Amino acid sequence: MSAGFVVVVAIFVFVAVTIWKGIRIVPQGEEWIVERLGKYNGTLHPGLNIIIPYLDKIAYRLVTKDIILDVQEQEVITRDNAVILTNAIAFIKVTDPIKAVYGVTDFSEAIRNMIMTTLRSIIGEMELDQALSSRDKIKVRLRESIADEAIDWGLTVKSVEIQDIKPSESMVKAMEAQASAERERKAMVTKAEGTKQAAILQAEARLEAARRDAEAQVTLAEASAEAIKRVAAAIGPGDLPAMYLLGEKYIMAMGKLADSQNAKTIVLPADIQDTLRGLVGRIKA
Repeated sequence: MSAGFVVVVAIFVFVAVTIWKGIRIVPQGEEWIVERLGKYNGTLHPGLNIIIPYLDKIAYRLVTKDIILDVQEQEVITRDNAVILTNAIAFIKVTDPIKAVYGVTDFSEAIRNMIMTTLRSIIGEMELDQALSSRDKIKVRLRESIADEAIDWGLTVKSVEIQDIKPSESMVKAMEAQASAERERKAMVTKAEGTKQAAILQAEARLEAARRDAEAQVTLAEASAEAIKRVAAAIGPGDLPAMYLLGEKYIMAMGKLADSQNAKTIVLPADIQDTLRGLVGRIKA
């Protein structure tokens, strides 16, 4: 094999390698950053591109499609010192490849850490109940908080979603104990209120009964007085009206005694009129 043939083969190989190094085909959804002698020179877009071999090199390959960043679960302390667990997921897009590679060391890790830090700050301003029920509010504030920094890094934050937000295991136990205590307290209050209402109703019933008894006694007294007046008007003054009324009541009492199932023997005085007169005499005495 002659020396000339070897030289030709070497030149052919060099040319082939040079052409191979100078031609770059960028796939759709990617952009490549080209550096020349260590300095940014240009950006290769999808399709066929030509670079200068040995001087230019592909320093970075960036995906321009939406990037999904999973933000790991972390413990967050609320304003009322409750511990909750939360994680998130972010959708970002590289809109300025130059800023994305030269503005920050690792834009994915930077965004992830910024989301975690901002999430702790936002939830730390809320009470436990507010944090658990304000998922949408937290999401909006989180996106607004990191949007400006993301632009400086050549990124657009398309969406940030709170995947999960829940109390820690210790907080769940504490909340269950609190709920149980609250239920017991309400039951005791309800029972006490019922006892109070029952006592009030009983007292009102006794008061009403006493009032009615008093009214009945007054009515009976007024009726007795009216009866005495009418009897006196009918049969004349003196002892006769009183004897008449006492006799009437005496006969009614005897009738009731006779109707009683326990009554076996009834003894009536021989002279009812003398008996009544004796009663009237005792009353006067």
